[in-house]
Amino acid sequence: MKKLTNKVFYTILSIFTIFLFILLIIYNSQLYNTEKENIKGSLNQIKNIITNEENITSLDKNIFINYKVYTMILDKNNNIKKIISHNYDGSEDTSRLVSVANSILNNKLKSENLYFNRYFYILKSGSFLIIIDNYNGQRYLVLCLEISLVLFALLEVLIIYLSKVITNWITKPVIDSFEKQKNFIADASHELKTPLAVIMASADALENNKDETKYLDNIKTETEKMNRLVCDLLDLSKVESEVDKEAFSNINLSKIVNKTILTFEALAYENNLKIESVIQDDIMFNCNEKEIGEVISILLDNAIKHSYKNCSIKVSLKSVKDNITLKVTNKGEEIKKGEEEKIFERFYRGDKSRNRNDNRYGLGLAIAKSIIVNHGGKITASSKDYLTTFKIILTK
Repeated sequence: MKKLTNKVFYTILSIFTIFLFILLIIYNSQLYNTEKENIKGSLNQIKNIITNEENITSLDKNIFINYKVYTMILDKNNNIKKIISHNYDGSEDTSRLVSVANSILNNKLKSENLYFNRYFYILKSGSFLIIIDNYNGQRYLVLCLEISLVLFALLEVLIIYLSKVITNWITKPVIDSFEKQKNFIADASHELKTPLAVIMASADALENNKDETKYLDNIKTETEKMNRLVCDLLDLSKVESEVDKEAFSNINLSKIVNKTILTFEALAYENNLKIESVIQDDIMFNCNEKEIGEVISILLDNAIKHSYKNCSIKVSLKSVKDNITLKVTNKGEEIKKGEEEKIFERFYRGDKSRNRNDNRYGLGLAIAKSIIVNHGGKITASSKDYLTTFKIILTK
């Protein structure tokens, strides 16, 4: 499970990181290309204007508002005779300009990367050299790049946090399912362990004393328990698998409920209980008749097992518009607060010792919930004033 969580986390982190990285590259590339096009446009504009030394001094300073531009008048041997500044303030760094000009004239200044080179030029050998100083543009590009790197680092921290949150959100159902599966295997193993131990011990004792029939009775009883548990597990596995729509038919749900109540009246009587019912006639519902009957049986059996003596179990069935509501209410010990959902989990038992003695394994309500969910319905449980109500809502 840890490997799965890490894999999901690093996948999400990589996707977000690559996306952010591409965005920052696109942003800086656009800035870079815009600046490069501006310099190239200014150089071409100068080329179109100047034809000789005379009109160099007449260059419009508005052309170079974003740059510092200088012209070096050259002699026939490319020696600098004069430096002309085309800036509004007429500022110039003569020593630096001469050094840059010499590098250009000696073919040593060839880099055109805006991040590393701030000087661009037009050279007419033996006549003039025009230099554009892109110091401000270079600083702006480098600053934007540095800000992008800092922003990338800060956003990467946020991305790591978001990746963890999203990973937890994505893997939570898988982890919950995995934990339930582990608990299911552990609980099933535990339930099977006891009867198997009894069977083995009884078999050993029977081998030593073949006249003792009580060991045969023990083996039979524990085998029946195991068979009941295995059948319940198979039923649960079946209803949790894909729904078989072919087994659905339009049945009279009212008759199914009444029929099931009749089968449990004798059991209720044996436990000094009475079943009272209010069933609306002829409620039709498209479902699996056998499974719905099983749900009603589970709820009635549960109500009988958990009712106080000399009380009544109330069953109601009614249809309002598109909703069918079935309620089974009994008076007895309340469901503990916060466990209203847990009682539908596999192998859940509020009183483990009592349920084990009653040969109850906590699978009935889990089976009932799976059946109702497969039929597009909802089942809930609630307790108040010693009255516990199981409520099923089905949509026609």
